[in-house]
Amino acid sequence: MVNQKITCIILLIISTIAILACLFINFKDWIVYTVAIIGIPLWVLSFGLLTMAKPRAEDEEERVKEPFTGY
Repeated sequence: MVNQKITCIILLIISTIAILACLFINFKDWIVYTVAIIGIPLWVLSFGLLTMAKPRAEDEEERVKEPFTGY
């Protein structure tokens, strides 16, 4: 879990720097398109993984026993 959190933080920082660099520096078009195609979804994914809901202490054991309880 700690390893995944560190990886997400690093990817979030790298993608944020890439997006901001494309906004302020006049790069060639293909670099901006590459950052748009790869950097923005990577930013959303890493931000989403960092902010996922974590179970409360009293609900954690229940989620392990029954992770999904039907429709």
